[in-house]
Amino acid sequence: MAGNQQPDMGEFGELGEGYDTSFDGEAAAASLGRLAARLPVALLQVWRLAWAASRRGAVLLVVAQLVAGVATALALMATARALGSLFASGPAPERVSDALPAVAAVTVATAMRAVLETVVAAAQARLSPGVRRVAEDRLHAAAVGAELGAFDDADWHDTMARARDRGIDHTQLALGHAVEFLGAAVGLLVGVGVVTGLHPVLLPLLALSIAPQGWAALSSARIGFVGMVRQMSLYRRLWLFADLLTSREAAAEVRACTAERPLLSEFRRLASLVEREEIQVGYSQTRVGAVGRALSGLALAAAYTALGLLVHAQVVPLAVAGTAVVAVRAASGSLATLMVAVDRLYEKSLYITDHHAFLAEAAARSRPPTGRPAPAGFTEIRLKDVHFSYPGSPHPALLGIDFVLRQGETVALVGENGSGKTTLALLLAGLYLPDKGTVHWDSTDLADVDPAGIREQVALVMQQPTRWPVTARGNIALGRADRSDVDGSALLRAARDSGAHEVIELLPYGYETLLSKKFRDGVDLSGGQWQRIGVARGFYRDAPLLIADEPTAALDARAEQAVYENIRLLAAGRTVVLITHRLASVRDCDRIVVLRRGEVVQQGTHEHLMRAGGEYADMYQIQAAAYTDRPGAGGHG
Repeated sequence: MAGNQQPDMGEFGELGEGYDTSFDGEAAAASLGRLAARLPVALLQVWRLAWAASRRGAVLLVVAQLVAGVATALALMATARALGSLFASGPAPERVSDALPAVAAVTVATAMRAVLETVVAAAQARLSPGVRRVAEDRLHAAAVGAELGAFDDADWHDTMARARDRGIDHTQLALGHAVEFLGAAVGLLVGVGVVTGLHPVLLPLLALSIAPQGWAALSSARIGFVGMVRQMSLYRRLWLFADLLTSREAAAEVRACTAERPLLSEFRRLASLVEREEIQVGYSQTRVGAVGRALSGLALAAAYTALGLLVHAQVVPLAVAGTAVVAVRAASGSLATLMVAVDRLYEKSLYITDHHAFLAEAAARSRPPTGRPAPAGFTEIRLKDVHFSYPGSPHPALLGIDFVLRQGETVALVGENGSGKTTLALLLAGLYLPDKGTVHWDSTDLADVDPAGIREQVALVMQQPTRWPVTARGNIALGRADRSDVDGSALLRAARDSGAHEVIELLPYGYETLLSKKFRDGVDLSGGQWQRIGVARGFYRDAPLLIADEPTAALDARAEQAVYENIRLLAAGRTVVLITHRLASVRDCDRIVVLRRGEVVQQGTHEHLMRAGGEYADMYQIQAAAYTDRPGAGGHG
């Protein structure tokens, strides 16, 4: 970057419509009729989640809200009686004395309502975290229950991310809106019932007075929601740059590339756009609110004028009119809350439905239990005419594979990137099922047995092991969390055999050191050190089938040699599948299998393959040449 010239960050374009906005347009455009039609579905969805979170809490919340409405009605009716006594003819002391029982009833009913509203708030506080817990638990259980192949599908990731990032939050928020709706609906019904009970002619006056308030509340809510939808892409891009400026993962490169200024410039540009848009939304809501208040004031003036005329004509008693004024004010507020709650419930229900849709899809992508247990070990694993393709890929990962892996063998899978090595290994372990063909452990087709029993017998060491944010001990123990190792000797042995013990000894708290810099007193490891932890985890799992996928790619030569020596020592009685590009490490394997474009093109011992020539010999000689002095290359020692 020359001088002070800054790149035009906008040249990359704003982010397009994302997975997380799939329902926003539908919710923003919904008509009042659609809102009303969807409302029972939304309430039923929220009720089921609340019921799952706490049956007692759900029942308590509904009952308390309904009884609070009854208390409100009683207070209004008692108010009418109190006013009737006060406005009656006769001496003032007698009128006050006659009104005291009604006043006492108003006091008791009002106090009861306050207590019940506290109960509702407490029940909601109890249920809200529980609803979120239920939603999260169901999503996570569904995700881990799905077959591994689902995670290779981009559509699956979109569906899962939408359910996780929006569905769970909206599910929790929906409870609050449902409580608001219930309280407002009860309040509105109480107002209507009280006014109708006082005198039927008052009902049209109530409708006249509260309609503008309801329109203003719904319109303001819609303006805010449509503004949020319109800005969603801006928000997403703003959050992306905020994360780049603050995340640990990007911190080093941001500084090394001196990218602070262009990143801050783009963040400020986006923040200004968001600010201007939010100001416009605020102005629009203010205008609607002003119009709503003006119309509401006119409607109330008209209603009160009509009420005064009715009192003057002695159609409605003065005491009834006074109570009607109180009821109208209460119903007006309830309607405003009700309209907003209905609007929000509709929006939230779409995302709750999306959450449920993910659960259904995850169930469809899970291997249903067959009730048939997995075999206890194997003599051989046989693949017959196996074909496998990843979702969305134009080419198959495996094409007509016939392969046998025998118990106790150490087999290396080699080949260029994308040749199908990892896919073949995962099929051997039953983590994938073939699109065509069969995988048998002895005489058992893996498609016919419960997968958990197969997975219990497999240890998988990945090239980039998961960096669990737990202690060093916990990282290794996760290899088999339910293993009985009271004195820790098995874990220590796995750490020593993998070379992880040398790393852990240097940590500030040894095996109790937290391996995450995102928490206090935590530390991070280098790529090679994490790989040793991953190998230790695989060793600790102590499974009959060990699959090591580039387990030493980030290790130095000495550490790599030690790991492979220990793998050979641990192979006694076990079956080991090694995937590697470093062919010098596989010379002592019982068999080397060479793959190219999803097909097995060669297999045999190192000596056999070198004599035969072909792809393996070519790859080996290319690597060997890198360690051999070329003519004329010396002289600088």
